[in-house]
Amino acid sequence: MVAFNKFNSFSEALAEKVHNLGSDAIKVALCAAANAPVAGNSQLSNLTEISYANVSSRAVTTSTSAQTGGTYKLVLTDLVLSATGAVGPFRYVVLYNDTATNKELIGYLDYGSDLSMVNGNSFTIDFDGAAGVMTLA
Repeated sequence: MVAFNKFNSFSEALAEKVHNLGSDAIKVALCAAANAPVAGNSQLSNLTEISYANVSSRAVTTSTSAQTGGTYKLVLTDLVLSATGAVGPFRYVVLYNDTATNKELIGYLDYGSDLSMVNGNSFTIDFDGAAGVMTLA
């Protein structure tokens, strides 16, 4: 399982009603190792993304957004990216709020090294269905 890293600005944006994780459209952005996201990034325009010309939809489906016993958990459905040509390289999968005015960033997954896909390949982003992509206590 790849660890989730939240952006520093996410906590404030959540507290100031920028995000409604239960209903806003969440998407992924892909970044190469040479253009790594940093904790201080706050919106999509801060990132250098790869070309998406040959990749399927990057829209993420929210499975569950709820709290139990005072702990909130966001569960996302695994996303399968499919290539219709060369895609990448990319190392980072960044979650962002596509509904928010400035496309505010949520967090990212670091796969450790650049990955690439060729025509016909697929890549599954495995969002932990049991523990959720994130919890807030």
